[in-house]
Amino acid sequence: MKILKYLFFLLLIIVIGSAIYFGTKDGTYNIQDAAIIEAPTEVVFKKVNDYKNWEEWGPWKKEDPTITFTYAEKTSGEGASYSWEGEMSGAMKTTKVIPNKEIEQDLTLYTPAGERNPKVYWKFEEVPDGTKVTWGMMGEHPLVDKIYYSLSGFDFEEAMHKMNKIGLDGIATAVAEDMKQYSINVDGITQYGGGYYMYTTSVAKQSEINEKMTPMMTEVESFINTNNLNTAGKPFTLFNEIDSQNKTVIFSTAVPVREKVITPEGSPVVCGYMEPVTAVKITLKGNYDYLSEAYLKGRQFIKENNHTIDTSKKMFEVYLTNPDKTPNPAEWLTEIYIPVLDTAANNNTLF
Repeated sequence: MKILKYLFFLLLIIVIGSAIYFGTKDGTYNIQDAAIIEAPTEVVFKKVNDYKNWEEWGPWKKEDPTITFTYAEKTSGEGASYSWEGEMSGAMKTTKVIPNKEIEQDLTLYTPAGERNPKVYWKFEEVPDGTKVTWGMMGEHPLVDKIYYSLSGFDFEEAMHKMNKIGLDGIATAVAEDMKQYSINVDGITQYGGGYYMYTTSVAKQSEINEKMTPMMTEVESFINTNNLNTAGKPFTLFNEIDSQNKTVIFSTAVPVREKVITPEGSPVVCGYMEPVTAVKITLKGNYDYLSEAYLKGRQFIKENNHTIDTSKKMFEVYLTNPDKTPNPAEWLTEIYIPVLDTAANNNTLF
């Protein structure tokens, strides 16, 4: 009997001692990982801000194929939420959003040992190579978790770092695929209305056009703003002469204006006039990298429909979206016009 009492008190001392030992151990944690994603900040932010995107890049489905997701009516922005059921069920709610800067979320996990409520946070920072994304989680382990991790040898922080890395890699992959999306549509024969435009001209290798085009377009737009001119349409590029053998192009960047403008002698920006033109119109939605494919489809349409390219007129591209305001290349809209000799055209005057 005395031995039983002794064993009981010994066990009680061990339990109390263990509780004191584990109870005094610091259970707070703040685990974060960061990655540079080669994409505009707004594009990366949107991929994280909407919970419906999380299935695409998250590591959870691979770890638990039985997991199922349920989405609230609001899935992005402050107040958005979703939940899931699986080997470990849970829910998440967005509590704070600073667009393209920060996201804070409340996470609820239903573990065998009870409910856990860590805080999740995201930070987005524009850097020269794209966007620096930081994904973190903070909270405090209760006594039972500290005992379990110590006795089982489970490294909680290592597991979270691994999950974060897989998730961040998943975001990078998903964003890259999103930005590659494009579509090309040959709209057919149309009539482009023509009119006055302000422009500047240069020559470049075909591979250097995009690089030279941006400062040239900025110069034209600056001239228009400085002189309070009224624009009459979207910016465009006019291809004056193409030397296929030397792969060079003489081109003009231009912006339509409402009336003829007389410029001072020596001005780098001058006024031109485009006669109404019958052309095959091709619409590209996507990165400018796919322009060559769009031109190819336009030429195929011309050949298949027995049209003839009007070599006396100049091909041109109209840019419906501004890349500075639309950071995702997959959403860029470009209209391509290849002049043809056909006289029977639709009466679609565009400016």
